[in-house]
Amino acid sequence: MTAESEILALQARVADLERRLDFLYNHLGVTHVRDTGMAEARVVDMLKRGNKIEAIKIYREIYHCGLAEAKQAVDGIEVRLGF
Repeated sequence: MTAESEILALQARVADLERRLDFLYNHLGVTHVRDTGMAEARVVDMLKRGNKIEAIKIYREIYHCGLAEAKQAVDGIEVRLGF
């Protein structure tokens, strides 16, 4: 297998995985945002300052979700980072 054909095969696999992941997100009703780096950084910054309410507000603003979903996500970030 040549390098070019390997790349094409990998691209096809990635595209298939992305389609499957999109299906799962839609089936579960989850909003997916691809670039979360800066968004999560703002949330983490608020958590570091001890302002969880503001972190939840920022999360809701960025991801356009409800209060319960945002709180659950921010709680998850707290747990993951050990706050």
